[in-house]
Amino acid sequence: MAEPLLEVRGLAAGYGPFQVLHGIDIEVRVGEIVAVLGANGVGKTTLNRALSGLIPARAGTIMFAGRDITLGRHDAIVRAGLIHVPEGRRVFPDLSVRENLLLGAYLRGRATRDASMERVLGIFPRLRERLRQHAGSLSGGEQQMLAIGRGLMANPTLLILDEPSLGLSPLLTEELFTLITRLHAEGLSILLVEQNVMQSLAIAGRAYVIEHGRVALCGPAASLAEDPRLRAAYLGL
Repeated sequence: MAEPLLEVRGLAAGYGPFQVLHGIDIEVRVGEIVAVLGANGVGKTTLNRALSGLIPARAGTIMFAGRDITLGRHDAIVRAGLIHVPEGRRVFPDLSVRENLLLGAYLRGRATRDASMERVLGIFPRLRERLRQHAGSLSGGEQQMLAIGRGLMANPTLLILDEPSLGLSPLLTEELFTLITRLHAEGLSILLVEQNVMQSLAIAGRAYVIEHGRVALCGPAASLAEDPRLRAAYLGL
């Protein structure tokens, strides 16, 4: 069994007087795709923001690559290799595609920037055709490619993808999940945070289902896909 890369124990987090996460336990091992599933508003994005140092943990511990990053600064967490591609793409619309990609290597990956650029453009040939275009002029699917490409520019040890299929057509969603499988086959560890339950379970090794800020179900993805509780909650079966 591969060694743990990310270990989250008893994580609590929230905003102001509102606590969103209530003792979350999650683990990602080296070389895994782990899916975190749940409906809107259950705490998935709050989890990602806490892991990335964008909001402080109120309790619990976050260990990454053997280091305690529970109270780490966002920039230090990026430098450590935990890269978060946020929900909604968050590209810089007035900058070119090339400039957006280069920003991905700003804190981590400068030494391999040129090689990383070629790798990203090999993965996303459409971005090569649009390097000089403003990112805001891209389609939604192309902006999602750009957001993931920007994350890859930092040479992540763990890539967190927050709702990457949100707003994409079924065809583009299929392309996206094929891409995630390809990145995993190249050795990348991925935490896939999604509402798209069955497609996520089809490519993940293990999965966690969050409800009301707590882990309601967890286990091998194939087993969860057949779990009657999950099928009742998300598929109406």
